[in-house]
Amino acid sequence: MLPSGPDAPAQSGPGTSTATTPPPLSQRPQDRQCLADLGKAGVRFDTLPDRYIGEGCSNLNTVQMHALAGDRGALEVRNVGPVTCAVSAAFAAWARYGVDRAAQQVFGSPLATIQTMGSFNCRNVAGTARRSAHASADAIDIGGFVLADGRRISVADGWSGSTQEREFLRLIQRSACRRFDTVLSPDYNSAHRDHLHLEGVIDGNSFCR
Repeated sequence: MLPSGPDAPAQSGPGTSTATTPPPLSQRPQDRQCLADLGKAGVRFDTLPDRYIGEGCSNLNTVQMHALAGDRGALEVRNVGPVTCAVSAAFAAWARYGVDRAAQQVFGSPLATIQTMGSFNCRNVAGTARRSAHASADAIDIGGFVLADGRRISVADGWSGSTQEREFLRLIQRSACRRFDTVLSPDYNSAHRDHLHLEGVIDGNSFCR
């Protein structure tokens, strides 16, 4: 059954050819390729069905990530929900080449876990009538990190914390700005005081604050 509502694709009536009806996103060649590349990158994930949840809210070509690949083993990712395949691929690369390696460089310990504050959320940007990127599962909020030696670095405490914490968090922020279209940190506003907001896949210059 096709979804209804303002975001639903047009349905064909009696006698109308459906030859030009676009296939579900999960069947498009570029999206199948994304899923294949995600697997090759060592990500453990489940594919999710395409869904239209409400006006301006959808899960299209999304996955549920369970673990990512680090330099020395699997990286756990906690509290993450549906995320588009493209953003998941950027996130997996950032986790390994940005976060894991920054942890080894700054703290001398590899990364073990990324603690997120969620992904999909059918809501508007705070204080506006515009849908958030979270409404299309195109953004992830990151609250903290756990290292293999047990140390935890939170964005809330570490952004203005020790020298090592500040260095680490700004290293991974700059790394994120090379992969995501929008990166918001505690420097942006008080609504982001406790997390990094990673949104979209970079296509040109990113908005990085």
